[in-house]
Amino acid sequence: MGRILAIDYGTKRVGLAVTDPLQIIASALDTIHSKDVIAFLKKYDHEEGIEVFVLGMPKKLDGTPTNATPLVQQFHRLLKKHFPEKPVYLHDERYTSKMALDAMIAGGVKKKDRREKGNIDKVSATIILQSYLESK
Repeated sequence: MGRILAIDYGTKRVGLAVTDPLQIIASALDTIHSKDVIAFLKKYDHEEGIEVFVLGMPKKLDGTPTNATPLVQQFHRLLKKHFPEKPVYLHDERYTSKMALDAMIAGGVKKKDRREKGNIDKVSATIILQSYLESK
């Protein structure tokens, strides 16, 4: 059984989270510059084995697309091109950045570390992945 990898895509940074091989626990993996993400995913897939991708899809409160939605859709096509044999599930990512910040505060993360946007992106990806696992 391969891992499930969640992606919180942004034009500058991409937050990544992954399950354990049994697909039970979601953990933050890394934050990668968006230009390097495909190469990183290929290497990670070769070393660890990815079974499924879960891509966070930005939406407004009413479910309509945001300004970021077309960029994520473009990345979705790129992901399908480079990993045609792997399913890519789109998952609602509304509120994940706010939830990530709240979780970091509750967990006692220092203000300096909370300001680091890459940390929020990783935690957001973990929340997307956990939500996906709970919905299965």
